[in-house]
Amino acid sequence: MADVIIVTGASRGIGAATALLAAQRGYSVCVNFRVNREAADGVVRAIEAAGGRAIGVAADVSSEPDVERLFETCDRDLGPPTALVNNAGILEKQMRVEAMDGARIQRIFATNVIGSFLCAREAVRRMSTKHGGHGGAIVNVSSAASRLGAPGEYVDYAASKGAVDTLTIGLAKEVADEGIRVNAVRAGYIYTDMHASGGEPARVDRVKQFVPMKRGGTANEVAQAILWFLSRDASFTTGSFIEVTGGN
Repeated sequence: MADVIIVTGASRGIGAATALLAAQRGYSVCVNFRVNREAADGVVRAIEAAGGRAIGVAADVSSEPDVERLFETCDRDLGPPTALVNNAGILEKQMRVEAMDGARIQRIFATNVIGSFLCAREAVRRMSTKHGGHGGAIVNVSSAASRLGAPGEYVDYAASKGAVDTLTIGLAKEVADEGIRVNAVRAGYIYTDMHASGGEPARVDRVKQFVPMKRGGTANEVAQAILWFLSRDASFTTGSFIEVTGGN
């Protein structure tokens, strides 16, 4: 039976690159998306055109019923997941903390933190040997912002990724003897559409001068790190982080 992977937020950017690379590595891929069905269908078609197997599933990871339906659909159409990539994440317009309202902060944490917890919960219920599973791997997509704080722009987003880092460490220890490895990739300034959500589509070009390598990264470079954590090459690695940040 082929390995099965769920990639959340897989219609674009890092998620799409991860889904495509996972398919190349032999995974059957559940391509999760929230609203952009056309883009998700494009990822599914690309996987199928290369001889792989994939489905697209609309689900908002901040919604518990949606997350449960996402995993149940994967179970039915592809089989229980052996890998999860918690990639779905949002940010909002750049601003200082004193300008943020509570609704914005709740939206950020609902998707970036609660969504990651809910998806991890469903994955553990399926993968854990304690529950009759055969093990598996979870990779959380974090950010260098969790270390740097993103002052003046996205302190709420940075804080949410700090919570994801803590989830990674705690969950890794919690399920280490149940056949599940949990790790995280901290992405730096990566060329994706996400920056447009913050009101500055060309943000990477502005800030790349602060990166020791003097360039932004690509979604595929992040995907390569994610797939290493999922691979058997990382069989003794859990609770760890890879920084895909150009040295930042």
